Amino acid sequence: MAKKITSLKVQKRNHQRLNVYLDGDYAFGLTRYVAAWLHVGQELNEENISELLSKDVQETAYQRAIRFIGYRIRTTTEVKRHLSKKGIEDQIIIQVIDRLEENGLLNDTNFAQMWIENRNEFRPRSHRLLASELRNKGITSEIIQDTLEDTTPEEDLAYFAAQKRIRRYEHLELREFHRKLGSYLAGRGFSYSIIKPVIDKLWSEKNQDS
Repeated sequence: MAKKITSLKVQKRNHQRLNVYLDGDYAFGLTRYVAAWLHVGQELNEENISELLSKDVQETAYQRAIRFIGYRIRTTTEVKRHLSKKGIEDQIIIQVIDRLEENGLLNDTNFAQMWIENRNEFRPRSHRLLASELRNKGITSEIIQDTLEDTTPEEDLAYFAAQKRIRRYEHLELREFHRKLGSYLAGRGFSYSIIKPVIDKLWSEKNQDS
């Protein structure tokens, strides 16, 4: 049996949602997006109501995801984990992810590229460490491999990282210079085969400038 919409009221605590009244009684709340086509006097049957409530669940989850990625760029896995923690069903999460990807708001390849570019510029580290960080973010091995193939060579990254640190060690003798700077670069994930020639080069440049 159909019921008639007798009132549509904006919620006091959330102006993005409306309370729907049927035959004079409060029935349910909907987001403005889902309720956009409703009007007073319109009749809704059980199928209409079920469809509205289903769309509202999807839209609420989508808006929650939008707020989550609004703080900073996220990976698909991060969004899935966030929505799951909020108690949203897997099927709804899949629909939200698809919609975000279609709208260009979620792209793991772009995330990997931006993550690596940011690290390379401000906190250079080895490809191995970069890959580990991206895996922890839920990025697939295929995307990681493709992205790293197009990024700065490890030798250059190690050199950039060392340059940011070298002023602390300029006064040291050769052995201590090697030990301190080598330990620092090892902490950034670089191997000995990368570290040694970089330190030798920096030591040589330091002495040339002296």
